[in-house]
Amino acid sequence: MIKVKSIKILVVEDEIPLQNVIRLKLEKNNFSVVTASTVDEALNKLKDTEIKVIWLDHYLVGGQNGICLVSKLMSEKRGKEMSIFVVSNTASNDNLQSYIDLGVKQYFTKSRAKLSCIVDTIKSNLQLA
Repeated sequence: MIKVKSIKILVVEDEIPLQNVIRLKLEKNNFSVVTASTVDEALNKLKDTEIKVIWLDHYLVGGQNGICLVSKLMSEKRGKEMSIFVVSNTASNDNLQSYIDLGVKQYFTKSRAKLSCIVDTIKSNLQLA
């Protein structure tokens, strides 16, 4: 079993107050957290090879969305080895299917999912629970 503190997670969320709440919740669960608000910022932060998990919103500032980021990551070996969890209010069937086709671990509707349940699901998927 992996120690939770050894897991670094990238939170890609453009709403800063929400990003801060997510960061605090993850830190309280012993994750090491890095944040980004745009796809470009996320790609820059992903140069850190220790990031193993991504918490990703679909709608982001900067003209690119979460699907753009996942597509870029999945074109590389490292991206396929990451666990990506999409947490967004975009529940369109087309977007959801795109994420599934790209290989994300799970999709959560932001307005319906409790932070604690999302964190528990991440831990379970990483075999930390």
